[in-house]
Amino acid sequence: MPALPDGLPVPGDGALPPWVAGAAADGAAHPRGGLGMYVHVPFCSVRCGYCDFNTYTAAELGGGASQLEYASTALREVGLAARVLDGVGRARPVSTVFFGGGTPTMLPAADLARVLGGLRDAFGLAPGAEVTTEANPDSVTPASLETLAAAGFTRVSFGMQSAAPHVLATLERTHDPARVPDVVRWARQAGLEVSLDLIYGTPGESLDDWRTSLEAVLATGVDHVSAYALVVEPGTKMHAQVRRGVLALPDEDDQAAKYELADEMLTAAGLTWYEVSNWARDDARACRHNLAYWRGHDWWGVGPGAHSYVGAPDGTGVRWWNVKHPRRYAALLAEGRSPGAGRELLTAEEAHLERVMLGVRLREGLDLAVLDGAGRRAVAGLVARGLLDGVAAVHGRAVLTLRGRLLADAVVRELTS
Repeated sequence: MPALPDGLPVPGDGALPPWVAGAAADGAAHPRGGLGMYVHVPFCSVRCGYCDFNTYTAAELGGGASQLEYASTALREVGLAARVLDGVGRARPVSTVFFGGGTPTMLPAADLARVLGGLRDAFGLAPGAEVTTEANPDSVTPASLETLAAAGFTRVSFGMQSAAPHVLATLERTHDPARVPDVVRWARQAGLEVSLDLIYGTPGESLDDWRTSLEAVLATGVDHVSAYALVVEPGTKMHAQVRRGVLALPDEDDQAAKYELADEMLTAAGLTWYEVSNWARDDARACRHNLAYWRGHDWWGVGPGAHSYVGAPDGTGVRWWNVKHPRRYAALLAEGRSPGAGRELLTAEEAHLERVMLGVRLREGLDLAVLDGAGRRAVAGLVARGLLDGVAAVHGRAVLTLRGRLLADAVVRELTS
């Protein structure tokens, strides 16, 4: 797992700088958009070889980090969040909640429901709030999904990754791919919307394997799909396997071909890309929580290693992150202290750079007026090279073409000089 940045100290009470204050008038839309809450659940039954997330198996945790007590620990941070955000006039009803991990559904459904109830009590949920949990296909039952739906969850995102057993074995995923249609059906019967997550470019995955995975996804009829290129992160077991020559490093041309196939098949089935790695049946099925990240809204991350961000009215902002280990995280909250490990204060220029980096990945594109002079001058060249849509540019938007999506990082570099 990568180390956290050092950053500036976080006050013991978690207080934010006073210059981030700026709530909307009662009844008005908040100038920073909705408030999102991310809840990190750091537990997994096994550690997948490619994963560098802040997650732990029971054997890795040791004493002092009880999975049974985790909901109560997380609720202590929810209370802290309410006090801190209220102190700068930024507390408001929560519009999106996302439980991620790890495997959130390793906790009993009643515990996840209790954390959501605590968020509702502390902040309120905005009308029509989106509430998502990630899950592994082998970590849910019809009863647990019904419990989540009754508690107010609206979506579940299953980590399918592949339909090919040998690809799942390379990724060290434990579920049976034949179970995926069942869990999708159970979730829908409970009244939940469903997303399936895929990974492409795993060593040993052929184009036919990838086609089979896409066909399996489409056969379930889900309305949202995420597809991510495998990245071999330093420090992971897979990285060590690549260094030893046991596995081959993913090939960029192979990954590009698989992305193009995914876009072709998903588009033909009626799902449209709305972010480089995400497709939805319509705008209503897009993940609003992730859109809030990409649009620069405020969010608070609950849990060990979780990050948070609050932007100020003047275009600056503050980002902070929690200590990584669940044991230290729980101890700080038990002492009535913030679990924050460090924070950074973003200048207007840094916040602007992030706005461009994230905004250009969206299908809605980026308002060209946001760019500086050099960025606007780069647009014509990017259109000529087929990386930005020419019609959208005429109408004042920087929108990636299919080729541009494959080279999104290069586009961002040119737009930001």
